[in-house]
Amino acid sequence: GEDAGAVVNDLARDIRRAAAQRLAARAAESQGRLAALLPQHARLVEELATSRAAEAAAQASFDALPPGDVARDLASACTTAATTARMQEAAARAALDGSEDGLSRLRDEAGHLAARAAEADLRETMLAPQRAAAAAEQADAAQLLAGTEAACARLPDLAVLRQGVDAARAAAAEARATEAAARAERASLTQVAARVTERRATLAADAEHWRARAAAADLRVVELSRRAEAANEEQDALSSQPEVATAQREAAARLLAEAEARHAAAAERLAAAEAMVRTGQDSRRAADARFAQAREALLRGNAAQETAESATIAVAARIAERLGEGAALPPAPEELSDAAEERARRKVERLAREREEMGPVNLLAETEMSEAEARMAAITAEREEIGTAVAKLRGSIGHLNREGRERLRLIFDRVDAEFRGLFARLFGGGRAHLALVGSDDPLEAGLEIFAEPPGKKLSALSLLSGGEQALTALSLIFAVFRCNPAPVCVLDEVDAPLDDANVERLCDLLDAMAAEAGTRFLIVTHHPLTMARMHRLYGVTMQERGVSRLLSVDLGAAVAMAEA
Repeated sequence: GEDAGAVVNDLARDIRRAAAQRLAARAAESQGRLAALLPQHARLVEELATSRAAEAAAQASFDALPPGDVARDLASACTTAATTARMQEAAARAALDGSEDGLSRLRDEAGHLAARAAEADLRETMLAPQRAAAAAEQADAAQLLAGTEAACARLPDLAVLRQGVDAARAAAAEARATEAAARAERASLTQVAARVTERRATLAADAEHWRARAAAADLRVVELSRRAEAANEEQDALSSQPEVATAQREAAARLLAEAEARHAAAAERLAAAEAMVRTGQDSRRAADARFAQAREALLRGNAAQETAESATIAVAARIAERLGEGAALPPAPEELSDAAEERARRKVERLAREREEMGPVNLLAETEMSEAEARMAAITAEREEIGTAVAKLRGSIGHLNREGRERLRLIFDRVDAEFRGLFARLFGGGRAHLALVGSDDPLEAGLEIFAEPPGKKLSALSLLSGGEQALTALSLIFAVFRCNPAPVCVLDEVDAPLDDANVERLCDLLDAMAAEAGTRFLIVTHHPLTMARMHRLYGVTMQERGVSRLLSVDLGAAVAMAEA
C-alpha cells in the first residue's frame, strides 16, 4: 500500500510538473504572440493614419489641380498615392487577419487550458491522497488562467480593429474615387489639350490662308490701281471724241437712209422677180403638161407605127405565103371602080377576119392604167402618212426615253440613298450602294448591289452569306417601299434566316416605318421575338380533326390586364 501510495504520489507529482510546464510554455507562447501582435496593431494604426494622410494629400492635390502638364504630373502623383494607399490597405488587412487569427488561437488555447484545468480537477477527485498538491497545482493553474485571461483582456478590442480596418477601407475607397476622378480629369485635360492643339493648327492654317489672301488682295489693289490709271488715260484720250462720234453718227444716219432706200428698191425688184419666177414656174408646169401630152402622143404614134409595121410584115408574110416570094402587087388604081371597091371590101373583111384571128384587144387598158395610177398615188400618200407617223412615234419614243432616263436616275438616286441608310441600320454599321452596270444608258443597264457588312470587305451580293443576303434584300425592298409607301404591306416569313439580334433590328425598323408613314404591316412569321413585338396576333388552330379555327390576341390589352 505504501509503495502504491508512493507511486501515486510520484505520478501525481510528474503530472503536476508536466501540466505546470505545459501551462507555463503555453502562457509564455501566448505572451510572445501577444507581444508580437501589439507592434503589428501599432503599425496597422500607423499605416491607417498614413493612408488617411495620403488621401488628404490626394484630395488637396485634386482641389489645387492646375491645367496642362502640371495637372498630368499631379494626376500621376495622385495615382501613385492611391496605389500606395491600396498597398497599405492590403497590408493593414493582412495584419488584421493575422491579429484575428492570433486572437482566435489564444482563445483556443484558453479553452484548452480550461479543459486541462477540468481534467486536473477530475484527477484531483480521483487522487484523494494528493488533493492538497492537486489543489496547489489547481491554484497555480488558476493563476496561470487568470494571467492568460488578463493577457487576453489586455489585447486590443477586435471591434476597434475592425472599425479601423473599415475606416482604412473607406479611406482606400475614397482614394480610389479620387484616383478615378484624377484620371477622368487627366483624360479631360488630354482631350482639351488635343482640341487646343488642333485649334492651334486650324488657326495657323487660317492665318496662313488669310496672309495669302492679303497678299493676293495687295496684288489685286496694285492691278486695280494700274487699271484705274489706264482708264484715266483712256478717258483723257477719249474726251475729245464726242464731236467725232456725233459726226460719225450723222454720217451713219445718212448711210442708213440711203441703205433703206436701196433696200426698198431691192425689195420691189425682188417682188417683181418673184412674180416672174412664179409666172415662169406656171409656164414651166404648162410646158411640162404639153410635153407630157406630146410624149404620150409620140408614144401612141410609135405604138401605132409599130402596129402598122407589124401588120405590114404580117400582110407581106401572108402575101408571100399565098403568092410566093417576089410577087408583084398590082399598082393602086387612081380611081376606084366597083370591082376595085369590091376587092377592097373583101380585103377589109379579110383583114378584119385576120384581126379577129389575132385575138381580142384590151380596150380597158387605159382605164386600168388610170386606176393603177390612182391606187399608186393613194399608196404613195399612205406611205408618206405612215412615214410621218413613224417620225412622230420616234420623236415620242425619244421624248419618253429621255423622260424615263431622268425619272429612273432620280428614283435610282433616292432608292440608293435610302438603301445606304437602311443597310447601316439593319447591320449596325457597314456600308452598301447600288450601281448600274453593263451600259451607260440607264434604260438598258443592269443593277448590281455592293455591300460591306461590318468587319468584311466590299463585295457583290452573291458573295455574302444567306442571312446577310436576306438583310441586304430587305434593305433594298424597304428602300423602294419608303420611296413609294403604301398603306398596307404584307411580309411573308422575312425573319426566317435571321438570328435574334437581326430580328430585333428588323422589328425596330418596322416600328419606325409604321410611325413615319402610318403603314400597317401584316407579317407571316413563326419567330417568337417577332410575335412579341406585334400589336395583335392571329393564329389558325385545329382543335378538332378537319376543323380549323381562327384565334386572335390583342397584346396591348393582354399587357394591360396582366399589369392590372
